[in-house]
Amino acid sequence: MLYIPSPISISYDAMYLAIANRSGRMQYYMQTQGESRVRIARGEFISAYNESNIIAVKPIQTNLGTSVFQLEFYTGQEIQ
Repeated sequence: MLYIPSPISISYDAMYLAIANRSGRMQYYMQTQGESRVRIARGEFISAYNESNIIAVKPIQTNLGTSVFQLEFYTGQEIQ
């Protein structure tokens, strides 16, 4: 799957990241602009994905196999 980045930089409130460690176990993170990423619970990640205004999603390719799906998504304020 090719990833073609947007030529326009985006302004976002938070970035959420779901990545697998070496054993394939998922780990979830949240990062606000200008801050370090913080590990969060799976439930918090799911709530953010289901309830936030997502402005961009980026799949992350891995060599861990086809059963691992990693992604990051960016949330922001709803455009009025």
